[in-house]
Amino acid sequence: MDRRLRNRILIFLLVAGVVAYALVRLSEREPVAKISAVQPARENLVSSISSNGKVETIAPSVMRAQLDTFVERVHVTEGQQVKRGQLLLEMDVHEAAARLAATRSKLLKAEDDLRAANTGGRPDEAARAAGDLAKAVADRDQLQKNHDALQRLIKQQAATQDELAANDLALTKAQAEVTRLTAAKAEFDRGVKLDQSSAELQIQQLQNEIAALEQKVNNGRITAPIDGTLYALPVKGGDFVKLGDLLAELADLHKVRVRAYIDEPELGVLEPDEPVKITWDALPNRSWIGKTEVIPKQAVPHNTRSVGELLCVVPNEKQELLPGANVNVRINSKERLNVLTVPRGAVQVDGGNRYVYVVKNNGLGVAKNILEKRSIQIGIADATSYEVLGGLSLEELVALPGDLNLRDGMVVKVVSTDASYLRGTRNE
Repeated sequence: MDRRLRNRILIFLLVAGVVAYALVRLSEREPVAKISAVQPARENLVSSISSNGKVETIAPSVMRAQLDTFVERVHVTEGQQVKRGQLLLEMDVHEAAARLAATRSKLLKAEDDLRAANTGGRPDEAARAAGDLAKAVADRDQLQKNHDALQRLIKQQAATQDELAANDLALTKAQAEVTRLTAAKAEFDRGVKLDQSSAELQIQQLQNEIAALEQKVNNGRITAPIDGTLYALPVKGGDFVKLGDLLAELADLHKVRVRAYIDEPELGVLEPDEPVKITWDALPNRSWIGKTEVIPKQAVPHNTRSVGELLCVVPNEKQELLPGANVNVRINSKERLNVLTVPRGAVQVDGGNRYVYVVKNNGLGVAKNILEKRSIQIGIADATSYEVLGGLSLEELVALPGDLNLRDGMVVKVVSTDASYLRGTRNE
């Protein structure tokens, strides 16, 4: 083989080896990732919070049993409109009424006893005690005078010692009687004072008992304290109720309160007087517009969630929203007009930072691009998009991750720029 042929064969083999090596290297390269991307858009954005809640009454009037008794009569029906003072129920208070009459009789006697004590006791008893003592004192004084007279007569020998001795014996007995009756009169006076104190105490006790019994008797007639709707009436005639049992609930339902259960991460954006839309599955074609009133100050457990209980005031002119109904709550907390937005699916989180992957053309070839990880500042958000406050411009292209794990510097091929399926319907 001549030298020229040999050189040609070597050159051919060398080129073949280079080509084979290049083909092997190319076969080992990863395929270019195919992604969808979207440009930021300018839109009107409404940040809303959706949750569930329960309808409550505002300033309800709750009527409860004030004693253990039977429901005698029911004069109304549940759901009825009632006027203030209208009779709702009658309770069996016959026993309390009988006790009230007996106690009032005892009070009259105690008041009579007090009047007697204030005037020194019963007139006949006081007169007897004073009269007996006065008579005994007069008898004693007369015997004392007789004693003195007999002593003078004895000196004149006009009376005997026996007469004096008989008089002195009678005088001693009279003095003892005076002493006894004086003590009896003092005891009578002390008794009058004790009777006065006892009568005053008894009168106070009887008056308290009468007031309590009058309250029980009055509680036998359950009347409406306000105009409103009787939305709860759990008893019927003949039912036995215990002290504290619920008899009826009444409220003005032209305005109600909705207690909305807001998940803890969304509590920070709540403010008073924000618009609230209420819907109820029982009336699917109706909605009610109210406003937030009391912002929650703490998160509490609710079933498996940690929530804040937001109170909303809702007009209910047709009184269709019923107390205790479970409703849907939507709060339009913020609204921005003509702002730069990006789909939520394009925004990722690293710690407290939000970032996107911007598609950059780096000259690698037709339809080949590279991703740049870029931090952005966001504002409000709705269910599909974030408001972009900084870090992106309207002309740039943002990658949508899909099923891929995007990374900084990744080579990609954009196969779609239609992200309408991620954005959804705007400004509902």
